[in-house]
Amino acid sequence: MTTVIDIDDISKRFVIRKEKSLKERLVNFGRSNLHKDDFWALRDVSLQIESGSTVGLIGPNGSGKSTLLKMIGGILQPTSGTVRLRGRLAALLELGAGFHPDLTGRENVYLNASILGLSRQETDRHFDAIVDFSGIEQFIDTQVKFYSSGMYVRLAFAVAVHVDPDILLVDEVLAVGDEPFQRKCLERIRGFQHEGRTIVLVTHGLDQVAEFCDRAVVLEHGRVAADGPPREALRVLRADFEATRQDEIERKQASIEVASRLPRARFTGVALQSDSGETGSPVLQTGEGLTVAVEIQADSALPEGFEIGIGIATPLGTVLGGTNTRLLETPPAALEGTGRYRFHVDSLQLGDGEYIVQTSLTMPDGSEVHGVPEAAHFTVKADGRSQGPLHLDAVFEPATA
Repeated sequence: MTTVIDIDDISKRFVIRKEKSLKERLVNFGRSNLHKDDFWALRDVSLQIESGSTVGLIGPNGSGKSTLLKMIGGILQPTSGTVRLRGRLAALLELGAGFHPDLTGRENVYLNASILGLSRQETDRHFDAIVDFSGIEQFIDTQVKFYSSGMYVRLAFAVAVHVDPDILLVDEVLAVGDEPFQRKCLERIRGFQHEGRTIVLVTHGLDQVAEFCDRAVVLEHGRVAADGPPREALRVLRADFEATRQDEIERKQASIEVASRLPRARFTGVALQSDSGETGSPVLQTGEGLTVAVEIQADSALPEGFEIGIGIATPLGTVLGGTNTRLLETPPAALEGTGRYRFHVDSLQLGDGEYIVQTSLTMPDGSEVHGVPEAAHFTVKADGRSQGPLHLDAVFEPATA
C-alpha cells in the first residue's frame, strides 16, 4: 500500500515565558534565558500511515496528540524532522477554524472551501449538500459569531467532508455535536473508510477507536508509547491510566486527614478455576461456571462490612457485569492481616473470545481502597452460532400464518 503520511523523526518545542507583561520582558532583556523554559510537546516521533487506513491518536491530556495533528495539517511546523503528505487534505482541528465571525454561514462556506482547495464553481455544486448535511439551513445567512458551538461544528464538518479529501484529520471537535449529528458524522466516516480514504482521528472516546480504527498510536509525554492494533494500544493506555489513578489513591492515603480514615490494604493474589478444574488462565465452554479466588493483605484493620467486588470485562475495558459482597448480602467480617475469599459465578453465557476479571476493594461508605482492572484472564470457546461477548442461543424457523 502507498504511504500517504510520512512523519520522520519530528520534534516540537514551545517556549514558556515567565514574564507577565511586556514591561517585565523589556526589563529582563539580555538575560531572558533565566525567565523562560523549553517545553517539548513532541520528541523524536516517526510514523508512516498507509492509504485507506484509519488511525486513532490517543493518550492523556498534554501528550501531544493535537500538536501532532496540527503538524500533519501544516498549521504548525516541527522544530526538527519532516512531515510529507500525498493527496488532498481536509482538517477539522479546532472549533471555528477557518471561519470569520463577522461573515455569514453562507460566506464562510465559500471561504472555508477555498482554504481547503475548492474553486467557487465546485463549491456552488456542493453548496446545497453542505447546508443539508449541516442541518442549519435557517441560520445560513446569519453571522457565525451568533452560532452555538454545535452549529460551528456542524457547518465545519459539512464543508470538510464535501471537499473530496484523500486524507481527513479530525480532532476532538465532534464531541461538541449532539447525538444525532455525531451518528451522522460517524456514518460519513464509515463511508470514507469504504471508499479507501485515509483518516487520522484524535479522540478521548476509546470505544470509537476500537470500533472505527484499524490502528492506534498511544502518545505519552510527546513520545510514542505504543503503536499497533487498537486492542493492544488501548490496553497500554488503560494500564497507564490505572497506574496514575493508583498513585493518586496512594497519595491521598498518605495524607494526614485521609490516612486516619482509610486503611492500607491491597489484593495480593487473584486465581481462576473453571468448573472443569482448569486453573491459571482457563479456557471455558459457553455456559460453564468460574471460581474467582482472591487474597487480601490488610496492613491496618478493615472494618466489618468492607466490600469485595469482581467484574468481567472485554479486553477493550467494556464491563459486561459485576457483583460485590454488598449486592450478594454477604458482608465479610473485619480483617487485619491476610484474608482469602472466593466468588463462584454459575453458567457464564459468554461468546467466543478473551475476557478480563477485575477486582475492587472498598469501604462501607464507598471509598476505594484498592482496585485491579486486569487481575486475571480467561478465554471462552463457543459453538460459533453467535457473535459478540453475549452468547445467543437462538433458533430460526419460518413463521406460520
